Amino acid sequence: MAAIPVTRSLSIDSDEIEESYTRASGAGGQHVNTTDSAVLLRFDVANSPSLPDAVKHRLAALAGSRMTREGVLVLRSEGSRSQLLNRQEVRERLIALIAEATIVQKKRRPTKPTRASQTRRVDGKVKRASIKQGRGKVRLD
Repeated sequence: MAAIPVTRSLSIDSDEIEESYTRASGAGGQHVNTTDSAVLLRFDVANSPSLPDAVKHRLAALAGSRMTREGVLVLRSEGSRSQLLNRQEVRERLIALIAEATIVQKKRRPTKPTRASQTRRVDGKVKRASIKQGRGKVRLD
């Protein structure tokens, strides 16, 4: 029942995380066929009392296909041969994802170009057009 810190003001309870262990896919020899080194982490975002609603919505958007319809975030790690390293890696990914969801994006305010910058732009276009106009064929009449 230890709290896992995500940010200075936010932490999740370790009881909210459900981990299961399976055999990793791919090559690895005889050892990989006998040990459950891959870690499957499930975190119920929708029913988590630790997360504010705004963070839950941003986390659902960030998670994409890793989030189930029921609001459960599913992460899998099988990069290492060690179950312990895979477990640490998948927890770090969960914490990083939640930390990213706590950041509120600034609202973009569209800006208008100043009159001086519009004039400079048009003057530059006129100058360039006159340079190109002078490159035409020379007529000898």
